[in-house]
Amino acid sequence: MAGSLPVLNLAEAKFECIYGRGCAGICCQNGRPGVYPEEVERIDANLHKFLPEVRPEARELIEERGYLSQRRKGGLPMLRVVDGWCVFFHQGCVLHKVGAQEGDKQRYKPAPCALFPLAKDEKDRWYVRQKDVNGEDWNLFCLDPQASPMPAAESLCDEVELAMRYDREAAV
Repeated sequence: MAGSLPVLNLAEAKFECIYGRGCAGICCQNGRPGVYPEEVERIDANLHKFLPEVRPEARELIEERGYLSQRRKGGLPMLRVVDGWCVFFHQGCVLHKVGAQEGDKQRYKPAPCALFPLAKDEKDRWYVRQKDVNGEDWNLFCLDPQASPMPAAESLCDEVELAMRYDREAAV
């Protein structure tokens, strides 16, 4: 499946998510992903499922000011952060956990989160975010190819499949 989507550096990239096995979810710390309108609709329609699961301080912020900030990334509103963490982070991603319980771990996650570490470059080409690739400035240990022996072509099959789905939907 991974070979079906052209990903510039997939053959040489290394990546393995080790959340819960030495990583506390650093990609959720000050990550602030942009959220597409259809994702906002999906989160809004299911917010009642997420609120009981978020941290108390995050729930208070969401109830008072919403989960989207006034800041924008790529023209999209960004998720709020409280105490340095995404409002939907509580011992892991609440959006991920609720989706997984319903049979689709990516169902509620914003695209940048669901696809991480895949991204598109300025020419709209997919690549694996890695230290020293495309001016990567997010200094996460998991983006350092020296930190993992795992080939990204093996570890990112779900993300590549999701990226293919996004590309097909965008082409319609």
